[in-house]
Amino acid sequence: MGALKGAISARRYQVLGEIPENFTGLYIDKLNDNAFRDALSAAHKEERQGWVQVHNLLDTEFDDSNLWLYQQYAVFAMRVDKKVLPATLFRAMLQKRQQTWCKANNREKVPFSVKAELRETLETEMLAQTLPRVTIAEVVWNTREGWVLFHSHAEAQNDRFRKLFHRTFGFILRPFAPLDYLSDMPEVADRLMASGGTDLRSVHTEGDV
Repeated sequence: MGALKGAISARRYQVLGEIPENFTGLYIDKLNDNAFRDALSAAHKEERQGWVQVHNLLDTEFDDSNLWLYQQYAVFAMRVDKKVLPATLFRAMLQKRQQTWCKANNREKVPFSVKAELRETLETEMLAQTLPRVTIAEVVWNTREGWVLFHSHAEAQNDRFRKLFHRTFGFILRPFAPLDYLSDMPEVADRLMASGGTDLRSVHTEGDV
């Protein structure tokens, strides 16, 4: 819970778009609609993602804004779950099942259709007994100044975050470049541009969703 206490290492984004005045009421529904939801089946293997409270990854309701909105700061987290089977163990168990089938049916080889059926059955059984790999990345959104901190430097996580943020709130996030910090020091920026060392205009192009 580094967003509320302790150190935090994050990527910073600029929110492109105007945030409405009735931010709280409007986005309670948006957060709830895109909150993390458990899979309907214990054997579900697809990756699942959504918003959760920073206090506890099992809290997925945002009706009480006192739990996630601190003055102009909206603080929540992105949870990503994915079940991954141990490949070596899976192959060994599948081989055993194929050998058992051949012995029971007096066959030297397992037909392709039977192989597929054995694989699917084993995968379903193992997924039902496997806990998901869970990752949490915190989000701090300054709704007045229009910037967001995302508590992860992993490219895949940031890509998921930008897409989920856009799907939830309708805003594009532009990565905050180091040269953006020069906006409060125009004299330094002017000298850099005059020297030909950099072109600050390229910093203000919009990024992809």
